[in-house]
Amino acid sequence: MKESKLHRVLFTCGGTAGHVNPALALAGLIHEKAPDTEFLFVGAERGLEKNLIPKAGYPFRTVHISSFHRSFKPKEIQHNLVSIKNLMKAPGEARAILQEFRPDVVIGTGGYASFPMVKAAAKAGIPTAIHESNMVPGLTTEMLEPFADRIMVGFEACRQHYKHPEKVVVTGTPVRGGFLRLTKAEAKRQVGVDDGKPLVVSFWGSLGASGMNRQMADFLVLEAAKEPFHHIHGAGAAGYPVMLQMLQEKKMDVNMHPAIQLREYIYDMAPVMRAADLVICRAGASTISELTVLGVPALIVPSPYVTNNHQEKNARVLENAGAADVLLEKEATGQILFQKACRILHDAPRMASMEKAMASMGIRDATERIYQTVLEITQ
Repeated sequence: MKESKLHRVLFTCGGTAGHVNPALALAGLIHEKAPDTEFLFVGAERGLEKNLIPKAGYPFRTVHISSFHRSFKPKEIQHNLVSIKNLMKAPGEARAILQEFRPDVVIGTGGYASFPMVKAAAKAGIPTAIHESNMVPGLTTEMLEPFADRIMVGFEACRQHYKHPEKVVVTGTPVRGGFLRLTKAEAKRQVGVDDGKPLVVSFWGSLGASGMNRQMADFLVLEAAKEPFHHIHGAGAAGYPVMLQMLQEKKMDVNMHPAIQLREYIYDMAPVMRAADLVICRAGASTISELTVLGVPALIVPSPYVTNNHQEKNARVLENAGAADVLLEKEATGQILFQKACRILHDAPRMASMEKAMASMGIRDATERIYQTVLEITQ
């Protein structure tokens, strides 16, 4: 195992937590191994990274970069004109940041800000690596493929989507801390669901959650008739009061059904996911990584509201492996979701097969693999 010779590391990421979290995980590991390492994160001036990264204790800089919208509406054309202006300004900003910080390596983990930083670094002869957390490369990753020394991906099935497969290294995607600290039995005891009944965990995230929460209200009403399993559903801050109102209109009082927990947010996600026997969810990159690392079967309704239909592509890889059941949102109803969940939970051989398939795709040492890949290109 190589020793760290990293003195200054520049991360560039943003747009979603799924892009920021792998960078934070790697920075944490590098700091453990080499406490004197200096870090700099670069993102977009309006991205959520502007809050996430300083909160984690790292210095943060911005470049002017924004997306392009595929529409000819006047408002969208105006947005694209601003994006063109930013695209012309960003390379100079990137070069200035590199000259000031003088990094040993530049690591991009997704988001539009990665493009000018990684490209400028490659042109300056600085080693570069990018990490793609989705199954199929996004636009930024596609544009950066010629400039990156290494492209790090979550699964072997991802390699086929690249023009330079020799650059691709399967590292996995880091998951949040705490997901593997407990055994499943320990997690069930901690969550209070260790009476032999299976646990279903469901959450939709923010994209299109309101529509799916309506379906989940119907699901909970059907479930309440017999309470065949424990169920923890995270409705979200906006969805929670709306779901309570919907359930009230359907004459259901959640407090009268001890096996059902309707929460605004699942704050103890690590033990809850570890305790789960079935997860009903979207197919964001971070969620996919958590499911595979934990080896928990899933019923997935991919969000149709994301760029390049990434979530369905993520979900289909799990489905093709036999690890998940996929249902498109336009086909999803509370009744269909409930029936599918019951069929999976009541079919022990299928459950075992799904668990095995999901676990076979999980990479538990993803952060270490990324670290070693970065060291290889800086030697």
